[in-house]
Amino acid sequence: MTRGVKRYHPAVIVVELVSFIKNSFWFFLFLFVLKASSTSNWVIWGRYILLLASVWTILTIILKWYFHRYDLVGDAIVIYEGIMVKKQRTVGLHRIHNRTSSTTFVHRWFGLTSLTLVTGTSGENASVEFKVIKKEEKERILSHLEQKQDSFEELDVHVVDKPSERKIHFQSTRKDLVKASFTSLSFLAIFPLLSALYANLADFFQIEETTENAFDYLLLHWWMLIILFVLALALSVVIGLIQTTWKYGNYVISDDNERIYIEKGIGNFISFSIQKQRVQAIIVEQTILKRMLGLASIKLVSAGGNDEEHQETSSLYPFMPKKEAYRILHTMLPDYQIEEHMERFPIKVLWLKLLRPYYLSVLLLIGLWVFKREWLWITAIVFVISVLIRLLDYWFTSYLRDGNTVQIRKGGLTNETFVTHRDRIQQITVKHSWLQRKFGIATLLFTNKAKPMHKSKLYGVSKEEAATFYLWYYEKSASL
Repeated sequence: MTRGVKRYHPAVIVVELVSFIKNSFWFFLFLFVLKASSTSNWVIWGRYILLLASVWTILTIILKWYFHRYDLVGDAIVIYEGIMVKKQRTVGLHRIHNRTSSTTFVHRWFGLTSLTLVTGTSGENASVEFKVIKKEEKERILSHLEQKQDSFEELDVHVVDKPSERKIHFQSTRKDLVKASFTSLSFLAIFPLLSALYANLADFFQIEETTENAFDYLLLHWWMLIILFVLALALSVVIGLIQTTWKYGNYVISDDNERIYIEKGIGNFISFSIQKQRVQAIIVEQTILKRMLGLASIKLVSAGGNDEEHQETSSLYPFMPKKEAYRILHTMLPDYQIEEHMERFPIKVLWLKLLRPYYLSVLLLIGLWVFKREWLWITAIVFVISVLIRLLDYWFTSYLRDGNTVQIRKGGLTNETFVTHRDRIQQITVKHSWLQRKFGIATLLFTNKAKPMHKSKLYGVSKEEAATFYLWYYEKSASL
């Protein structure tokens, strides 16, 4: 083996095997336990295929550990992959934007952790993942990364400020976790789970008659039904609190003069950090319930990723009081000031929204007319809900352009406020349909660098305002 080139820790085999067992458990349960006495051809062939797939997967996991390696070479990380077909890819350290570390129970058994380095590109090679490494090795990689990135900055600006000590801005308490549990409505998850469990059991066991008899008995003894409902609700509250604590316990938000750090989790500990200069935009999200309780979730849009999993990791505590969330955001990123008072659209935009086609209602009407005419009344309910959503969307949509900052707020059921700077916008697109031209309005589409590209739409600006936005963005190119 070439000096410096390393294999991943052997415990990666155990981690991959545990993941495979979790993913295939229900297939084994169904084919070898629930269908143990079946002699159907599809069951027998299913068992053979599952066993062959299991052997192949286990063999592949072992061979991947043996052949896959990595090396830190100067200003890059070199990854050696492939079993039959060898592949080598080189990732420049200057391209790495974010880093995430995750420590599951399996990692803790061996005193290990994982590390993911995310670049600003997209595709399957957009990140470098060390699924199982020693904590000392993780620190060695991060230390090497920081040294090289500091040297890159020194070449660019000739002066590098030494990272200051971290300052903690938020640390979750038991009160926060209880509030998060009720706000997320996680305690209600037990009811669909019980329903799904009953449906699955009913497929294999004759329990319908027993259930009907038990339900008839409870209807006659209604006080027992109330007691069972209260007990089920109490159990669901406890389960919801455990789930919330497992996910959001030990939530800490901190920063220094270069980076923002987010740490969370008890069962699965996750730490995430991002350079402040890599933040492309801010998204403040509020559901109806959060608006009623004065809570908000703030997400950091970065060039290193914008998929669902990344957004969940790069979010500030999603059940934080809005004023406190704004205060923390302004402290860490003073350039991102969020204004509450913005420009509203004229009433003609509402009429245009209401005149747009109601595709869902039309498709539902056609489907019910063909298959279930007695249920046509559902179409009226869907239509009313669609109108209500458009009214709410108009009521909450507004925007602000102040200096180099753009702020957009939209959405009825879930309200979203998007804030970015002109130098962070990759592209502005002006669109207007035939109907929009008749009303003299247009749609603006802002594109920010992320993975995939983050696009924010502003529907309803006047043609004159759209032209002003376009010229405002054009000044960016002229100033470069």
